[in-house]
Amino acid sequence: MGVLRVAAVALALAALLIACSGAEWRTKDISGMMPELDFELTDENGEAVTEADYAGKVNILFFGYTFCPDICPVVLARLMRILNELEPAEREQVQVLFVSVDPRRDTPERLREYTSAFGEDFIGLTGTQEQLKALNKRYRVTYGYGEPDEHGNYIVSHSGAVFIFDKDGTAQLLVRDSDPNEDVLADLRRLLDA
Repeated sequence: MGVLRVAAVALALAALLIACSGAEWRTKDISGMMPELDFELTDENGEAVTEADYAGKVNILFFGYTFCPDICPVVLARLMRILNELEPAEREQVQVLFVSVDPRRDTPERLREYTSAFGEDFIGLTGTQEQLKALNKRYRVTYGYGEPDEHGNYIVSHSGAVFIFDKDGTAQLLVRDSDPNEDVLADLRRLLDA
């Protein structure tokens, strides 16, 4: 009977320590549910890149396009505000990978101009349709093109998901619109301290 009581107390203490240690993520924990960061794309300088070019930092992955009238500028501005809350030494360890799913219009030059409005830690990437479809499938998101208007302009439907990968490229978090900025910031700092 005494052994069971000791085991129960030890189990309760372990649960209390886990709760007090902040082991719960504030945003959506996707570790073990999504694959590690892996891609072959073209960066905003026209260079072929892979995930290895961005290793060693916390990477925030977001799919969109520069002609996006609403979701992309809102999400990227939100990420910029969150990153601006980090200390300079922390911010140097984080980068946002903005993957355009509109390679016909989003040239490397256009991507560079677009991402520079948010900060130097925002990096524009794109690729061939084959590369983009493979990457979107990998992270279970989709995109599609609307009918062009008389001027050739069209809307691209795409995911609003924001994925965060740790310094080893492991998928760790999914940031939702409903997640408060302070929760995203707390989780980023936790990843940076890991």
